[in-house]
Amino acid sequence: MNKPTLLIVDDEKSARDGLVRALRRDYHVFAAEDGVSALEILDSQTIDVLLSDVRMPGMDGMALMQRALGKYPDLTVIILTAYGDVELAVQAMKYGATDFMTKPINLDKLELVLERLLKAKKIQLENEQLKVQLDDKYGLENIIGRSAPMQEVFDTIRQVASSRATVLIQGESGTGKELVAKAIHQLSPRSKGPFVAVHCAALSQNLLESELFGHEKGAFTGAMERRIGRFEKADSGSLFLDEISEIDASVQVKILRTLEERQIERVGGDTPVDVDARLIAATNRDLRGMVDDGDFREDLFYRLYVVVITLPPLRERQDDILLLLNHYLAVFNEENGKQINGFTPAAYDLLSRYEWPGNIRELRNLVERMVVLAHGSVLDVGDVPAQVCEKALGGGSIQLDAELTVDEMEKRMVIQALEKTGGNRTKAAEKLGISRRTLHRKLNQYGIS
Repeated sequence: MNKPTLLIVDDEKSARDGLVRALRRDYHVFAAEDGVSALEILDSQTIDVLLSDVRMPGMDGMALMQRALGKYPDLTVIILTAYGDVELAVQAMKYGATDFMTKPINLDKLELVLERLLKAKKIQLENEQLKVQLDDKYGLENIIGRSAPMQEVFDTIRQVASSRATVLIQGESGTGKELVAKAIHQLSPRSKGPFVAVHCAALSQNLLESELFGHEKGAFTGAMERRIGRFEKADSGSLFLDEISEIDASVQVKILRTLEERQIERVGGDTPVDVDARLIAATNRDLRGMVDDGDFREDLFYRLYVVVITLPPLRERQDDILLLLNHYLAVFNEENGKQINGFTPAAYDLLSRYEWPGNIRELRNLVERMVVLAHGSVLDVGDVPAQVCEKALGGGSIQLDAELTVDEMEKRMVIQALEKTGGNRTKAAEKLGISRRTLHRKLNQYGIS
């Protein structure tokens, strides 16, 4: 594999040479003594990370960073500063620096920071490449995922799309069932026909029957004219019935008859109407269990249960979390006219530990909130809502500090749990939502006696 490329800029030769010696084993390292020389190197080499001192004669680190980012907006910048210039370094982050470190540089910490930033950059690049790949090859541009479970979903979508088979999509709320339904339609021979979606739980059963099958003029009070139902509107296309488990037995019968005969009768009418609509249904409930309990018709269940796509919850798609964070950051940057450059490694680590009970919908809403309320050029731990931080770190409450690493915050959580339980490790583990063995490991990890 190619080594990442660093550019170190510092007017102090001893500091500059020391960093070069320390980092050249794992990185291709270039060095410059001033801003002008640094810009020449940036123009002639592909640089992944720029590490620059703030106070230098001539062009200072702030000016260098702004000019470099103006030409190379994907460049990662780390500001190196003396303790007295921390406020200036924080200001640099507002203008686009990714991180800063105080001198003398702690090499172990620097290597950890570089590793995390380059990992985040790699994931962002893979996300962009994946998006292009999906756009160009598969027509799945609205579904983001590289994890093994999602690759299985993509394979099934591509296989089933060209058939006439009824598809049942199962998954928790917020996992993207409608996006999968749209992808099936877009990849099918019916893609030029309509895609009609009905959210069954949002309508009363009386309205739902009329919505699905239409009605004739005078069929009931208020039926002033004939209405075409969703099955007819989806003719030559696809009809997506979301939350099909919420449909009552009388409407289930009519759906079953429609699937078997490919005809509908409008409410108040007696003339069959031919329809050619492919049915795609979705549910967040256990339909088979509902059949066993007598809450869903068995015959309709088997008509729906031809091809089943089960969407994994986000907590089982660990490899996709960073892709989704980057994707929605780009979406909401554009919507809100912002230029937030990404998430800090600490924020990435924190959000990857969260279980996302609301799945992709919750992640999307969280990123939107963070973008709207953000003040800096990157999203850090301090931008993550406190309740998400607490749940990601095992529950309880803690005073959050954006400058702490996730491990440091987790250590605080462990200490706080032990204090609240009087040192009882069993109760502390229960409070943190972890096993006693895991707690013991963390005590050793953090040197807590």
